[in-house]
Amino acid sequence: MHITPQGWLHPATHIPSPNHDPRPPGMAPELIVIHAISLPPGQFGGPWIDRLFTNALDPADHPYFEQIHTLRVSAHLLVRREGALVQYVPFHERAWHAGVSRFAGRERCNDFSIGIELEGADDAPFAAVQYERASEVIEVLGKHYEGLQGAPIVGHSDIAPGRKTDPGPCFDWQWFEACLGRPCHKA
Repeated sequence: MHITPQGWLHPATHIPSPNHDPRPPGMAPELIVIHAISLPPGQFGGPWIDRLFTNALDPADHPYFEQIHTLRVSAHLLVRREGALVQYVPFHERAWHAGVSRFAGRERCNDFSIGIELEGADDAPFAAVQYERASEVIEVLGKHYEGLQGAPIVGHSDIAPGRKTDPGPCFDWQWFEACLGRPCHKA
């Protein structure tokens, strides 16, 4: 596994999202945010996450999509249930994953973070391969980006409390830390 000079992970499927922009000048990634997503909620598989992150979600495909089809969101990377990796935004760019957020007194976490989505839900256990694959990606990120070497790893709920709940109570932080071989330093 490696990252190209253009910020793309190999091997991963690349589905570029328009929902990103440059990081502020001089800003580099130094935080990793773990998210969980399923579309429709609680359902896994299908093209819906890709379509959400590429602004191609059809509201006629599911009643829930009527609420979210106009959102302009993305993440850097998705780890599917079976461990497949999908990248939407180059790592050196700012993905629109965290929204209104705060970490260690700093606002706008998108400016200085990498967003990794795991296909999952608050009330469903994650697959072992997802923890393993996410930890492998984080190791590679730390080798490529100096600011990510031993960087804090937090859940979306840690940086947007009261607004977000993911990755949720079924995300096993102890198991994830064992895969990483280090503590996450959650907020």
